[in-house]
Amino acid sequence: MIFSHSWSQIFTGETITLRCEIQGGEGKVWKYEWTAPNTNSPPTSSEYRISRVSVSHSGDYRCRGSSDYLLTGWSDAFRLTVSFPSKPTVTLQPSWTQIYSGETVTVRCEIQGGEGAQWTYEWRAAKLNTPPTSNEYRIIRATESDSGGYSCRGRRDYFFSEWSDIITLTVSYKPKAKLRADNTAVPVGGSVTLTCSVSPSSSSGWKYYWYRDEKSSEALTTQDAVFHSNGQISVSQEGLYRCRGGRGNPVYYTEDSQSVRIGKTVTASNWPVVTLYPNWSEIYRGETITVRCEIHGGDTEWDYEWETNSRIKAPNQNEYRIRSASSSNSGNYRCKGRMKSSQHETTEWSDSVTLTVSDNVHSAASLTVSPDRVQHFTSDSVSLTCEGNFTEWRVRKFSEDGRLYSDCRRMTGSTCDINTSKSDTAVYWCESGSGEFSSAVNITVQNDGNGPILVSPVHPVTEGASVSLSCSLRTQKILSNVFFYHNDKLIQNDPRGELKISAVSKSDEGFYKCQYSGRESAQSWMSVKVSLIIILLLLLYRCRQSKCKSLFSVIIIVIISISIDIDISLSICHG
Repeated sequence: MIFSHSWSQIFTGETITLRCEIQGGEGKVWKYEWTAPNTNSPPTSSEYRISRVSVSHSGDYRCRGSSDYLLTGWSDAFRLTVSFPSKPTVTLQPSWTQIYSGETVTVRCEIQGGEGAQWTYEWRAAKLNTPPTSNEYRIIRATESDSGGYSCRGRRDYFFSEWSDIITLTVSYKPKAKLRADNTAVPVGGSVTLTCSVSPSSSSGWKYYWYRDEKSSEALTTQDAVFHSNGQISVSQEGLYRCRGGRGNPVYYTEDSQSVRIGKTVTASNWPVVTLYPNWSEIYRGETITVRCEIHGGDTEWDYEWETNSRIKAPNQNEYRIRSASSSNSGNYRCKGRMKSSQHETTEWSDSVTLTVSDNVHSAASLTVSPDRVQHFTSDSVSLTCEGNFTEWRVRKFSEDGRLYSDCRRMTGSTCDINTSKSDTAVYWCESGSGEFSSAVNITVQNDGNGPILVSPVHPVTEGASVSLSCSLRTQKILSNVFFYHNDKLIQNDPRGELKISAVSKSDEGFYKCQYSGRESAQSWMSVKVSLIIILLLLLYRCRQSKCKSLFSVIIIVIISISIDIDISLSICHG
């Protein structure tokens, strides 16, 4: 008996032919008999053809022939095994569903149990105008257009397997490695840990390569650093470090990370200390305080760095003056010094000092603005934050055209984020769910992208406090040769970088504007407020002069029980 196919595996639905041949019986007319499973009427010819074979056709097949009075013996049994075809599977090599432009990946179709069969493959893919007929599809130098779902099926003669499940391949732009340092200065006798990573974190298979200094193209070795298994190294040598990731064969590299400067800590004889002036660790909203970094030991000149978890970051100067403090200034403050003569050498970080800014007793609701200024350029990002012991907030505004708006377009929690446009020029205030209101603030958006803006405080300035006004361009934050005007009068006929008022008085209240290179900013109103305690002390003095004993007692009680500020200037809008 001869099987007409060379396949060792037969699947349901295929067509097969068994042939009975009698060796040496040529020239005779033979009649054939068959024994076969699951059939009552086998054929009498030399061929046994089964169309659309099923599992029930599995079993042993035999044949014999007869001619006149001659009868052959039964042939050896031919065992036929019919099975259901396995569902194909699409695999990736390497097995990364997230790859990047320029990488190479192979998409492979596998049919379990179909090994040795002569399959022709069909593909469904995002970019295949002329799909291959082999079981592999190799993508060389992948692009974003290769992203999508891939599935396959097998074909043998007229038989088709079912389609595989879809596997989704994502091709993204070439990634850039990210470098983090747990410290930017090597402590005396110690090391700094650097961490390199590639986003998204779901991408895998990366090895990391480290470099020091801009011109170095040779990766660091174990002689230069201590290598850890999680993309980290420890270094004890100063320098400019960068990293990149690589994977695959040949190696595919990410873009280099941004460089991080690692300096060297100076000796312990120089130590920084953070101090507060006045020395109050808890202050109230609206007060003024200075956070100062002092480095003891030696007379070296220093540049300063600050680290704080407050929502408003400190500038890199030895003093950080907080005017009209808000809860956004609450947090821990620490500093360190960097030698001006050698930027690679720094002190250790100072101990942290905690500053707490509490609401005034009368302030049920308050509004803070970041950046803290009245005027802004178009497309600036401005945050209005409502503060107080309430869970529900909304920011309201009264626009230039006289319309009242009740909701912020982008409100996250208690913060309203604005990407400024001319229509955002308005008066803003916060309102709690229970109807408490904050003081209102004025915001002006400069429509002229080339003109300057005046940098002035949003909230009223307390009488006796200091204040600085400056002028800024969109492309240049700090300007010199600026003229300042108060109520349209030139303050001094000489240009300067900023207008400093060391002790604000009520006469300083009014409209201010700046002029730079012949272009003027819009004008903004600066309010000046006095402390209620000053008013009460004046009343106390007058009362003592006139010997009004009962009112004297009341004023003393009021002075003891009240420590609040009121804004006696009710001018909010221009004019």
